Amino acid sequence: MFLTFPIMVIRVNTTEKLVSWRWENMVFIGIGSFLLSFVWRYLIRRKEIGKKNSESGSMDAPSFFQRILSDRRYAMPAIVAGIGFVVIFPFVMNTYQTNIMITALMYIVLGLGLNIVVGLAGLLDLGYVAFYAVGAYTYGLLNHHFGLGFWIVLPMGAFMGAFFGILLGFPVLRLRGDYLAIVTLGFGEIIRLILENWNEFSFGPSGIAQISRPSLFGIQLSLSNSIIYLYFVMIGMVLFTIFVVNRLQNSRIGRAWIALREDEVACQAMGIDKTRTKLTAFALGATWAGMVGVIFAAKTTFINPASFTFLESAMILAIVVLGGMGSIVGVAIAALVLILLPEYLRAFSDFRMLIFGAIMVLMMVFRPQGIVANVRRSYKFQPDKHP
Repeated sequence: MFLTFPIMVIRVNTTEKLVSWRWENMVFIGIGSFLLSFVWRYLIRRKEIGKKNSESGSMDAPSFFQRILSDRRYAMPAIVAGIGFVVIFPFVMNTYQTNIMITALMYIVLGLGLNIVVGLAGLLDLGYVAFYAVGAYTYGLLNHHFGLGFWIVLPMGAFMGAFFGILLGFPVLRLRGDYLAIVTLGFGEIIRLILENWNEFSFGPSGIAQISRPSLFGIQLSLSNSIIYLYFVMIGMVLFTIFVVNRLQNSRIGRAWIALREDEVACQAMGIDKTRTKLTAFALGATWAGMVGVIFAAKTTFINPASFTFLESAMILAIVVLGGMGSIVGVAIAALVLILLPEYLRAFSDFRMLIFGAIMVLMMVFRPQGIVANVRRSYKFQPDKHP
């Protein structure tokens, strides 16, 4: 009640030079805090009981999403319903709703790309937006100067993202933890400042306008058809990303990333090349950011450095942490939640960041493993009973 007093109770009318006192708000704050304290203590007690059960060897109850995914009775209808919803969505919704969904799908791919670096390899990257900017400016500049189309530049954007990922990886090979986070944060800001101040190269704060939208076999589409086309392009990109990341996660290099995340010294002692493993993680993670950057430039047809601030990196990292480090399904769900909810709750626009911060705090306290925890494989030795 004391902390919220200046905001919730005092209202200053500068036009009429009056101060109004809303004492009833203090009563509501007090009653609400009193009731929520019981809920908080109940959840804390549940968390402590779950921790004791896990220490004693009993398994925690699976989450709602884990039960749905593991039970075939629910999984198949859910998949069929999801496919039907995805197919008919752009035809039953307006252009604005389709645009929002395209943005959410872009953040799913960005989250899965950062999930390789942070979730699997355990390398805290706070400058991930730099690779996003590299992809966007690759398409913007090549389209502006040489007239190259979307499909030609898309693999180029992926290559440029991978190149800059390796360029970042070399100086930070010996760094870990907070030091790695600070260097990657600095790298992201360097890229943004270069784009903002090198006018001859990137057109500075004015940005690049009139970037071409994707064409269908050389045919230029109308605005509404182009948005629907880009929507299905993003659906294909999401499916392709999930397939590749899942294969990488279960591959030799994926197991090397997980070993690097768990214990770098033990990983090196087992004969894993730490340099190659880190560079591969940075390069592959940045590849997806480069491709999404190309799609972003094609979607907005205008880019400037203001679109690639640290807040974007923080949002993508929040998607990975909220969804569950290393969890593909969790990252996809978190991206949809964090991108779609603010758009559909514009009535609470003044409290949007407050609600966002509260959700993050609650998740970190009560479910630090994320919405869908990544289940680690376990192996149990069973001796042969036959002589």
